Amino acid sequence: MAEEKSFKYVIIGGGVSAGYAAREFANQGVKPGELAIISREVVPPYERPALSKGYINLANKATLPGFYVCAGSGGERQFPQWYKDKGIELILDTEIVKADLAAKTLVSGTGQVFKYQTLIAATGSSVIRLSDFGVQGADAKNIFYLRELGDADHLAYAMEVKEKGKAVVVGGGYIGLELSAALKNNNLEVTMVYPEPWCMPRLFTAGIASFYEGYYANKGINIVKGTVAAGFSTNSAGEVTEVKLKDGRTLEADIVIVGVGARPIISLFKGQVEEEKGGLKTDAFFKTSVPNVYAIGDVATFPMKLYNEMRRVEHVDHARKSAEQAVKAIMAAEEGKSVPEYDYLPYFYSRAFDLSWQFYGDNVGETVLFGDNDPKSEKPKFGSYWIKEGKLIGAFLEGGTPEENTAIAKVARAQPSVESLDVLTKEGLSFANKI
Repeated sequence: MAEEKSFKYVIIGGGVSAGYAAREFANQGVKPGELAIISREVVPPYERPALSKGYINLANKATLPGFYVCAGSGGERQFPQWYKDKGIELILDTEIVKADLAAKTLVSGTGQVFKYQTLIAATGSSVIRLSDFGVQGADAKNIFYLRELGDADHLAYAMEVKEKGKAVVVGGGYIGLELSAALKNNNLEVTMVYPEPWCMPRLFTAGIASFYEGYYANKGINIVKGTVAAGFSTNSAGEVTEVKLKDGRTLEADIVIVGVGARPIISLFKGQVEEEKGGLKTDAFFKTSVPNVYAIGDVATFPMKLYNEMRRVEHVDHARKSAEQAVKAIMAAEEGKSVPEYDYLPYFYSRAFDLSWQFYGDNVGETVLFGDNDPKSEKPKFGSYWIKEGKLIGAFLEGGTPEENTAIAKVARAQPSVESLDVLTKEGLSFANKI
């Protein structure tokens, strides 16, 4: 039996949040030996968005250590040596299977016991798999999901082996759009399949989506809407050969990538911590209902001050910022001080082909579309505003300059009154620039 290890602070999970929390602990002067990160993954925390962007660009591949945190926000890259130098113990390839919060004890799959005084849950999300729904043949070879480095390695290898082959992407959200572009750029024939009437329905309006669908179609990507994958056929080697759709059609496939969502990993804490909206309920300092237990990133359901409601956010920007907030709050509390409440402005972005969009705020209410959203344009630039109860509360922009992106962030936070939707449509981007 391995001896028990004891730390003042333990971060469970080794993703973006864990890496940024480690940086904040270092900034706050954590002492050598006080902090441990326990991660299932075999590499130190890295910028997860790189997996669907540079990492699978076979011609010009981004590789580790290039995207260790905090590279994604212009910070110093945290090599394994960085953790050593700061006296932070990095316990990799270790899965925690039991958390006893009353006893402040964690147990790994190999029976190793860890004690802590303060715990930060940064367990992130796991992908939803088609096998979870009992889809026939969903365990075939060459059906991929993308969440961790290993997933991306398997996918990149298959893309090389099946060069110029047929790829089917199941799902029309972030992963679907980013990976379809990557597969196309790597010379595969791509078909996207999703059940909704348009892509990225959680954020895009029909007007925004029609631009991206047109742009992708012009790039030679085939889009099949309004149906789902109902089964897969395989060859004698167990590799996928076709996707059977619910509407009766079949699509030939050498590679299938599934991006149908994720769910927060909170099973370790079941029955021990108050939950809300699928996550661990926290206050504005990411403290849970259990003393000395904090939750950050995807697993935290926190008070969104701007909209006066509890929200859970799955995005890298919040993963970074919630980590910093929690650590600042933990360290301040030890000195009998406090920090300001978390006041988050939702922010989402994506890059694919030569496109790049940013969104700030909330996407509810009425919408207006402005600018040039012709998919055939040389340099398309367009956006959308969301207006609720006479106030502008959300802003989206494709093709913006850094200054213009800053302007739409400012306008979404300021929530100015809107007199007329027609005038707003005509003013377009200039409305944000005035704020």
